Amino acid sequence: MSRMSSLRSRLLLTYLLVAGLVLALLAGSLFVFLVANPISVRQAYQRLELVGRVLAARENRAMLEQGPRRMRQMISRLDLPAGRILIVGPRGDVISDSEAEQPLPPAGTLQAALTGLATRFEYEAGGQVYLMSATPLESGGAVILVQPRPGIRLATLLGDDLGRPFLQAGIVALALSVVLAWLIAGWVAGPLRRLALAARRVAHGDYEVPATVSGPAEIQGLAAAFGEMVERVRAGQQAQRDFVANVSHELKTPLTSIQGFAQAIRDGAVGDSEGARRAGRIIYDESERLRKLVEDLLDLARLDAGQMDLAREPVDLPRLIAGVLERLSLAAGESGVGLEADVPPLPPVIGDGDRLAQVFTNLVANAVQHSPRGSPVVVRGYPQDSWVTITVEDSGPGIPPEELGRIFERFYQVDKARSGGAGRGTGLGLAISREIVQAHGGRLLAESVVGQGSRFSVQLPTEASRATTAVRRKARL
Repeated sequence: MSRMSSLRSRLLLTYLLVAGLVLALLAGSLFVFLVANPISVRQAYQRLELVGRVLAARENRAMLEQGPRRMRQMISRLDLPAGRILIVGPRGDVISDSEAEQPLPPAGTLQAALTGLATRFEYEAGGQVYLMSATPLESGGAVILVQPRPGIRLATLLGDDLGRPFLQAGIVALALSVVLAWLIAGWVAGPLRRLALAARRVAHGDYEVPATVSGPAEIQGLAAAFGEMVERVRAGQQAQRDFVANVSHELKTPLTSIQGFAQAIRDGAVGDSEGARRAGRIIYDESERLRKLVEDLLDLARLDAGQMDLAREPVDLPRLIAGVLERLSLAAGESGVGLEADVPPLPPVIGDGDRLAQVFTNLVANAVQHSPRGSPVVVRGYPQDSWVTITVEDSGPGIPPEELGRIFERFYQVDKARSGGAGRGTGLGLAISREIVQAHGGRLLAESVVGQGSRFSVQLPTEASRATTAVRRKARL
């Protein structure tokens, strides 16, 4: 990467271009002014005015009126460059002229000089530009001095009492601009370089990088976003490691059982038909658990990728809940747990009936699994504003507060004693259920009191609320 492609170099170049452009505009404006009003012209006018005041004195006026020869002697003595002196009467008549053979200044210019409207004039005659200065006389009329307009040279402009200080100030301003541009560019680009170094460290697996940098507010915001990204990447990496470890553990247990009983059958260690049936049943149960685990993993992968196709049709929740309880009634009866429903007619919701049935099946099955014998699992439903809420309540041991916030994590199981035992789950059911409910625009919440039981609430938007939301979106568009 070339040095000029860096942000600092580009910022520095930009600041210098702006500073140079401003100085160029100021220099151009001053140049135009100095060309129009060069110091040589200003000095010529000042000298003409000074000589005019001297000649207008009473003692010198008499000599001027003695004729052109005496006037030319006066010009030579005063060192006027190719100068000309005119004495003009009050009515505009030329009393004396040191260069009588030359054309007179324009009549309008002479008249303006006599009226005193101005004292400095410039006119052109014979292709030459002349400067003219008028000094009024006490008796009326005026002493008029004329000389050719001096030429303009670059050295004269640079030596001007206005141009020289400006040139010096411009050099100082340009030097200061370079220093300030370098400092500002470093102030802006420095934090970005540190963020780039931190990003390279993250790319190599080092997530312990400081993301706090100084600088403008925008760069601080970028640093904060970078720090948040690093935290999420770190959490994602940890979740991936945990996921691999949990999947390995969940696969290892049933595979070990299947392998052990299969080897026993192969080696003839199962002597009678009852033992063979028992081994076959265990192999079947463990393979069914593996199938369920694979299906859950596929569901999670589809949900994470947003590729799970959900039907969008009206769902009759009371009827769906009744079907779920009917399917689970046999397992609940074997566990000595009763199933009760208090679900009145509810507004329909839009969603995938099979996936919502999967959610409620998982919640009711978990409640049955954790409920003591002789206790009921109660399913209730009620409308609330533009939502429909279905709750599943049990009378189990409850969930400790420190673990309540983690129950929706993948592979997390509150009852560690059940992990690896009969009737154990994969620890994915609640995670999948929450993803499905959220895909329907709803919420899955959990409440629990240790020793009293737990309640899971599924909140889903009604069909009418979705229609209202769609109308509002169209109105905003």
